[in-house]
Amino acid sequence: MGIERYSISVHFARAAIQSARQYQLNETAILHEAGISPRLLDNLHLRITPDQFSRLMRAVWREADDEFMGFTHQRCRNGVFVIAAKQAVRCRTLGSVYRTLSRFYNLINDSVQLILEVQGQEASFHLRLSDPDRDSHFLLRDFFLLLWHRFPSWLIGRRIPLHQVEFEFSAPWHQAEYRLMFPCPAQFESPYNRLVFDAALLDAPVVQTPETLHAHLKRAPLDWFTRQAYYQVYTRRVMDYLEKQPAFLANADITSAAKALHLTERTLRRKLLTEGTRFQSLKEGMRRDLALHYLNQPMLPIAQIAQQLGFSEASAFTRAFKHWTGTSPKTYREALLNRHQSSDKAIKTASNFHTRA
Repeated sequence: MGIERYSISVHFARAAIQSARQYQLNETAILHEAGISPRLLDNLHLRITPDQFSRLMRAVWREADDEFMGFTHQRCRNGVFVIAAKQAVRCRTLGSVYRTLSRFYNLINDSVQLILEVQGQEASFHLRLSDPDRDSHFLLRDFFLLLWHRFPSWLIGRRIPLHQVEFEFSAPWHQAEYRLMFPCPAQFESPYNRLVFDAALLDAPVVQTPETLHAHLKRAPLDWFTRQAYYQVYTRRVMDYLEKQPAFLANADITSAAKALHLTERTLRRKLLTEGTRFQSLKEGMRRDLALHYLNQPMLPIAQIAQQLGFSEASAFTRAFKHWTGTSPKTYREALLNRHQSSDKAIKTASNFHTRA
């Protein structure tokens, strides 16, 4: 499993489900469609896969008929982004993309305002909400700034380097997630919600076509959640090193990593500390995400997962997994609603739900 499949905090699923409740949707059926057990939402330490979160978002958008998910006073009908994307892909440059998206959304909805500003050599793309208190879990601002970075990046065929991303709200408890979401520092309690980048990038040409957009939209929003996590230079190099040898994670140490990266152990440790992390933390984070990925494969025995992750026995893996997530591998797996092995009752519930829709 590549690091681009990093896991996602269950916080975001909890926030999405708040939208479903606000619209009085069939919460059980929506979670079933996403492959998420309601019990998983009770533990903030748990994580879900990008595929699960993608399915959840699509279900809420569709059933609520609101791409803003009730976090604004005015609904944004499901399918609006597709129309905007079809306009954006016909733009010639990145600057034209941002201006087109701004004009489009500002015309159709009074709840949000998108603004592209250029001051000297710096450009910024702003998201303003008319009633930010409605977005109490910050999901709308988190998601749409993520979207307005990753979708335009896809259009020009390369990642847009960001100077920083700014949010109006105070640093939330899940602030560690932001380094997975954005390739730059996140600043909180700012006057703005905005992306800040080099103005010269506004001249970057759009390289995608209506044909490639069609395939991209069929996968959306999954591609926006599975792009590589953003790390600083030495953190990224260590992650690349660990990623190439998942079967040897248990025995990987900073000495071998430093040797592979042509650095002294002391230098590597200092570089990682400067970037705010440690080798052991990176190693354990990768093992955790691999464990979550494997546990979503029901035919893979827990004992085999333990072995693949380098644990001497299943009990050692269980202890580690409890430390990472607060629950055992068995409990976590039992809580997952696998769409292909669900009970007849759950299937009937989902069937009735779709018939109503």
